[in-house]
Amino acid sequence: MKRLVVLGGGESGVGTALLGKAKGYDVFVSDKGKIKTKYRDVLINNEIDWEDEQHTESKILNADIIMKSPGIPHKVEIVQRLIAAKIPVISEIEFASKFTDATIVGITGSNGKTTTASLTYHILKQELHVGLSGNIGDSFAKQVLDEDFDNYVLEISSFQLDDCKHFKPKIAIITNITPDHLDRYEYDFEKYIAAKFRIAMNQDSNDYLIYDSDDNVITNWLEKHPVQSTLLPFSLKRQIENGACLDKDNIKITIDNNQIIMPTKDLALEGKHNIKNAMAASTVAHLLKIRKQTIRESLENFHGVEHRLEQVLKINKVQYINDSKATNVNATYYALESMDAPTVWIVGGQDKGNDYTELFPFVNEKVKAIICLGVDNEKLMKNFSSMVDVIVETQYMAEAVKIAYKIAETGDNVLLSPACASFDLFENYEDRGRQFKEAVRNL
Repeated sequence: MKRLVVLGGGESGVGTALLGKAKGYDVFVSDKGKIKTKYRDVLINNEIDWEDEQHTESKILNADIIMKSPGIPHKVEIVQRLIAAKIPVISEIEFASKFTDATIVGITGSNGKTTTASLTYHILKQELHVGLSGNIGDSFAKQVLDEDFDNYVLEISSFQLDDCKHFKPKIAIITNITPDHLDRYEYDFEKYIAAKFRIAMNQDSNDYLIYDSDDNVITNWLEKHPVQSTLLPFSLKRQIENGACLDKDNIKITIDNNQIIMPTKDLALEGKHNIKNAMAASTVAHLLKIRKQTIRESLENFHGVEHRLEQVLKINKVQYINDSKATNVNATYYALESMDAPTVWIVGGQDKGNDYTELFPFVNEKVKAIICLGVDNEKLMKNFSSMVDVIVETQYMAEAVKIAYKIAETGDNVLLSPACASFDLFENYEDRGRQFKEAVRNL
């Protein structure tokens, strides 16, 4: 009996443990932190051996295979010991994909992957038996065990791809690549780009890679490191023969001379970046033979993702917008770009080596006040204090919202778009976004 050790007792870890047990592995789950009650109960009910608040080496180093949670960096001691012992360390995506024959759509990128994954799923589920998983929703491994859909849409982070060896999606999407998580890649952007491109490393000419051809990082990498897959680019700037582009005010998608045309004004989601997300999702739907009418209708009635430019409330003609999912500078770039009124901007958190210069034009043009919400705001103060009349610091969401309420005037926006990770003050970006919405509703 092969021994599967799962490091991390969260959603992906417990899902993997359940699938592993069902497939005949001897399973052990180990978490350095405390395992949440709901996950602990699942392990106990399924008679799976586990521990938390420690890693017992004697129970881990005897594994045949390790599934590592994406949140655990490679540099931690236990992982280094496993690598030295030549025990395979893989991700949940890699493990679960071995046990399904489904058509897999894998989506990665620095920004837009959650919206693109949710939108792709929204279109496909109208006509196909499809699951949504990866970095989003329920564990992929658990879905393979419980439901085994015919198709999966997976949102995949670079951390998950780092631990993929044989993973081969039928359709891969790279939405864009901008510097992010560089703290996990030795501050080497090339290593981060290489991690993203692992999504296509096992693809062949029968598979597809959909990507943003306006993104120089992606196109330059492809020139130097060609992939085997059939390329389907999308662009807002140039005409594309096979793929998606703009034709006047219409999205035009062409695959082997079969075309679909859709007016951009009919899209439910606003902003240039959402035209790109719609192009990527529609290209997948077109490849999987979804009816054109279904694609059009789905794009017209899809209303976005929680914590991504989510309009919360209008109070005294001031619009409050929750963009807590903006955990890097590029995501905040899209948010500020889409502001069409003077904006009170709530920013800050755990900085991942951010360079804020690309935001300067928008801050000068659109931002009237900045509220820094983080444990350490020194870098934000240094970058922005000369650009706005009002810049203040706080470590409490409720206080940040109250200050914004005092500053904002009729017709303004109050935007939470942190450009940073949330772990200094919040459990995760969802917790940060929900606290913002609650504080707004309490005004």
